[in-house]
Amino acid sequence: MKFVEELVVDEFLPTFRSMLAEALRERGLTQSEVADLLGISQSAVSKYVHGEVERNDRLLTDRRMVDLVERLAEGLASGGMSRVQALVEAEVFVRQLEQGDLLAQLHEEAMPGLAEYGDDRFAVHDPDSTVREAERTLASVRRGLRILENTSGFAELIPAVGSNLVEALPDAEGIEDVAAVPGRLLDVKGSVAVPAEPEFGVSGHVATVLLAARASGSDARAALNVRYDPDLVASLSAAGHRPVEFDPETDVESAVAAALSAEPDADALYQTGGEGIEPIVYILAADAPSAARAVRDRNDDGNRTR
Repeated sequence: MKFVEELVVDEFLPTFRSMLAEALRERGLTQSEVADLLGISQSAVSKYVHGEVERNDRLLTDRRMVDLVERLAEGLASGGMSRVQALVEAEVFVRQLEQGDLLAQLHEEAMPGLAEYGDDRFAVHDPDSTVREAERTLASVRRGLRILENTSGFAELIPAVGSNLVEALPDAEGIEDVAAVPGRLLDVKGSVAVPAEPEFGVSGHVATVLLAARASGSDARAALNVRYDPDLVASLSAAGHRPVEFDPETDVESAVAAALSAEPDADALYQTGGEGIEPIVYILAADAPSAARAVRDRNDDGNRTR
């Protein structure tokens, strides 16, 4: 794991300071004066000026970097720019390079996994960035999966088509914004099989049900499908959930919309099957762990304990 700040320290600062030290010396400042302006030692200035510090060629030849150094050197040497202003100008430039620019490219090369997030991968300092939300969502699904793997009897609730635990990004618009398990969860000899790590865009049906519920007013961000059983629906109701039935013969969006129109606070959607359609219950929740806990903590006549 490599932080972008490491690239600032290891690549940007040596290059930037050496370039600025050279530019200031070219304007007649002594090593002592350069050291005072840059807040470093005279020996460091000497190393910078004499090329004893390794520099990044891509930064060294970047025209914007060259222009910034010349502007700062001229301002600092003439007294027309304070050290604080020079620092602020440099900091702004660093932030620019981190946001989809040269430092971001270097960061992606050091951390290839960032490439999965497209242009949003570079907003690593934004608390509301897509990369942060995506990683939090994936982590939430993983936590939910651990709960299911450790829930006694959950494998028995997995329908023939398999279960999936999904969670959507806050502003999800399509299935590509919903994290789920590729290949679904399966019952393998009484144990829950999780075939792969959660990813975005790998759930069709369960993600569609969740998105349809959200489009119809539900604030749920997660969903889990299990086999339908009237006792299960009753136990969910007894535990405080609000189940509502929908028509499996109608398209998902319309069926879910009709169900939630009848029961806006529903957090468990179920259908009892149809021609070639397996009966299923879809548990809606604020996040994946909450959906998993709804199954774990269900009340089924004392056969489950919290």
